[in-house]
Amino acid sequence: MTQRVYLDWNATAPLRPEARDAVVATFEVCGNPSSVHGEGRRAHRILQDARIVVAASLGAEPDTVVFTSGATEANVLALTPGLHRTGTPPVERLIVSAIEHSSVLSGGRFAKPRVEIAPVDRSGIVDLAQLDRLLADQPPALVSIMLANNETGAIQPIRDVAELVRARNGVLHVDAVPAFGKIDINFKGLQADLLSISAHKIGGPKGVGALLVAEDLRGLEPALTGGGQEKGRRAGTENLPGIAGFGAAAKVAATNRERFAGHSDALRRRLEAGLKQIVASTIIFSKDVPRLANTTLFTAPGLQAETAVIGFDLEGIAVSSGSACSSGKVQPSHVLEAMQVDAALARGGIRISFGWETTENDIDRALEAWRKLAGTLVKKNDETVLERF
Repeated sequence: MTQRVYLDWNATAPLRPEARDAVVATFEVCGNPSSVHGEGRRAHRILQDARIVVAASLGAEPDTVVFTSGATEANVLALTPGLHRTGTPPVERLIVSAIEHSSVLSGGRFAKPRVEIAPVDRSGIVDLAQLDRLLADQPPALVSIMLANNETGAIQPIRDVAELVRARNGVLHVDAVPAFGKIDINFKGLQADLLSISAHKIGGPKGVGALLVAEDLRGLEPALTGGGQEKGRRAGTENLPGIAGFGAAAKVAATNRERFAGHSDALRRRLEAGLKQIVASTIIFSKDVPRLANTTLFTAPGLQAETAVIGFDLEGIAVSSGSACSSGKVQPSHVLEAMQVDAALARGGIRISFGWETTENDIDRALEAWRKLAGTLVKKNDETVLERF
């Protein structure tokens, strides 16, 4: 049987051997990280070592890292009314971009009437002028913008966003989950107040993430209350195996990030050239703006995402139609809808994303599968849609 090709790395990445070893090693550690005896201190040391590594991979201080059960919890924890920097008034409303992850679009702990949507342009980049107009209203706002989109890979101008937010006494949360491990991220350099990350996107275990909280941010209320773990910011005994694996994955990802970016860029060029060669009317979304090197979201006239995903799967290729965070059903992309893509085209968006184990042969096999599928799934001689992309 031909070996399958996994090209859905933005949904989750394979567990790195280093992370697996770190997880297994903690099974021999009995202590609770909050206990003061020797066993507890040993567990606490593992916890803190991972915190130091995760923080260092983002140019941050260890005390800024709050470990959570994943990025969704980190996002909900971040989206808290009343946040403020020292000397500024508390935020009372939330502004999110139209292309955010569902855990951000849901508003966290803000009431729905207090949540406003900032539009994006046709390339999927947040409209800074519209964002500034929203910020100009009172009272001050918490703004949540992802660093890079999980579907298109488009990288947002976060430093420009931060300038607008700070000028209006707002607070900035950045969902960095899709970008973590793929591009250089410096928490202080972004001028973000809060930043969410997840372990399983970089080869760590599932079920663990983190929220970085700037030192001068005030008003963060824990979503889970009880004990005083994580300096009172997240109650509950820490997931020591998951956190140890997270630290190990973060260290490897940081060490290999530049090499991974170059590797991914070469593969993406090969992929996108091949897609266009097979079907000239293929549309690559966000192709004219900076993108994550490992991500391609494409479609073609007449393509239906659900049929195409199944077709690729039958050919032994795992791809997706965008975010993998729904109930397993192929849904129309809210990201493409926000980018004003025609509904018929938006229903055909296919995401191919790859990682450190992806090879040129994997890309060639995906292209071979696309060649077979395109013959029956794509409308021929339809070049009119290209005028808009």
